[in-house]
Formats: sequence, C-alpha cells, structure tokens
Amino acid sequence: MPVHLVRYQHQNAVRWGVLRQGRITPVPGDYASTGALIQGTTAEQLKALQGDELELSAVTLLSPVTRDQQFVCQGANYRQHMIESGMDPDAKHFNMIFTKAQSCIVAADSDLIKPRQVRFLDYEIELGLVLRREITGKVAVSDANLHEFIAGVVIVNDYSARDIQIPQMQFYKGKSFRTFGPVGPYLCLLEAADMRYLKELQLRLTVNGQVRQSDSTANLVHGPAATLSELSGVQDFAAGDLIATGTPAGCALSVPSPAKQRIAAFLPERIKWQAFLKTQAGRSQYLKAGDVVEASIRSADGVIDLGVQRNRVVEQA
Repeated sequence: MPVHLVRYQHQNAVRWGVLRQGRITPVPGDYASTGALIQGTTAEQLKALQGDELELSAVTLLSPVTRDQQFVCQGANYRQHMIESGMDPDAKHFNMIFTKAQSCIVAADSDLIKPRQVRFLDYEIELGLVLRREITGKVAVSDANLHEFIAGVVIVNDYSARDIQIPQMQFYKGKSFRTFGPVGPYLCLLEAADMRYLKELQLRLTVNGQVRQSDSTANLVHGPAATLSELSGVQDFAAGDLIATGTPAGCALSVPSPAKQRIAAFLPERIKWQAFLKTQAGRSQYLKAGDVVEASIRSADGVIDLGVQRNRVVEQA
C-alpha cells in the first residue's frame, strides 16, 4: 500500500509525518527538504513507523514539496486541452516544457492571491511527480524502471494569469505569482507495483462546486517515462524535484482555432491582442474574489487518494 506523507507545523516546529486514517505519526529526525526526506527514509521504515500520534486537525499542513526543489511543468499535455488552447494535436509532436518560480509553492489550502493587475486568472489541476533520485545525465526511463526515478505523486494547481502569459508570451511570469502553485495536501509515496496507477488516476476540479475539469491520466500525451527520458538529456534533477504533468481540458482560457490564428498573424499586434483580450473578457469562467477552487486526484479503487486542495480567491490588498 502507498505511504501518505504530510509536512506540517505543530507547536512552532515543522515536521514530517505519516498519515493514517486522519492521524499523523511523526517521522523521527529533521529533514529540511523533500529530497532529504526521500533519500533519508525508506517506504518500509515509514510503513512500520509507530509512536505517539497527532490529530490531523491539530496541525497546520504545509506543502509536501519544499521551496528549494525545482518546479518544472509540462504544457498542453492532454489532447483536448491542446485543442482548447488553439493547437492542432496532430501537428504538435513536441513536449512543451516551462518552469514556475519555487516561491509560488504554498500549502494546499492556502488562499489564492489575485494580483491587482491580473484580469484573467485561470486554474489548472495537474498530477505532480516527485523525483526519487538525482539525475545528472541522459537516462533511458521506461515503465519497467520508472519506480527508480519517481518517489511519489501530489496534486498541483498551476494557476495562471492569462493576460500576462499569452499576450506577453511569458509563461514563467504569468504562472509564478506568489500563491500560484499550491501543492499537496499529501505526498503519496509509490512502490514499483503502484506505478501502474500513473496511467489511471482521475483528476477533478470544481469552482464553487461546479465541475470544470474531469479527466484521466490515461489521456496524457507525453507520459512520465518519456518525459523523464527527454528532460534528462537537457538538465540535472535532484531528489524531491517536482514535475507537473499538464492539465486537462476545461480551463477558462479561450484561444482561437489554428485557422483563425493564421488569419490573425496578418493583423497588427495591437489589433490582434485587443481581439484576444475582448474574447477573454466575455469568459465568465475566469476566477474572481470569493471563488473557491477544489481539486482532487484519486484512483477508481481508492488505493491512491491525494486528498483535496481547496483555495479561496482573494483580491490583493
């Protein structure tokens, strides 16, 4: 069975714990980062952990991915999301990669602060992969050895300021405002036999109780093994680093079809972006102050359950 880990604050101390049926068993030792915990413990040790327990309600949960870890993201990685993003899934064969600032990582139940200058604030539920080991060179990752590279999974919400990301072509800036990267509430550690679940997890996101996104990781275009194989030829990774695997269809963003984009390419920049912003202004799906976003990821049999993220949108003071 998978191990559910939490990082929490209790009596002015930050600790790690194993979560079982709403109670936390503290993990002995001090682990300053997610990577240090992963490298300093084993699943067997954590499963066998005994001792005094804490009620979940008695602690403040923190992000199980610490801010010293890399935050790497995949874009347009579900076919229907490609289409709603104005891409032709039969023509795009590359893995779109970008990063978010580590400073946007917050706890799963944090308020989402909407910056004053942002008009079009969007949501993106994603499955996050947490790495098991350091990668410093090109590796061949397959379904057979995936467990050697992935320690576990978390919920990520890749909140995005579309009026900055799209017209300015600034993925990093549009997606990196503080609070734009809630992670958790739990880190679910996986063993080799659990890796099959990565292809059958159900993602669900609601806004004020209304379902906006619902899909399965079975529909990922570039899966974890292929993505890690590719990225290992580009950059180094450390244990505990986070890779967000992309979001399904259902975002607030509305982008013109490829045909309309080809026509828009002949328009002056000012006219083209005026039209884009006018279209977005008519989209009621964008988040506003007071909205509550809930995100969950679980397997159909309940073996993998990453909990529920809950973020209330708050206008920046």
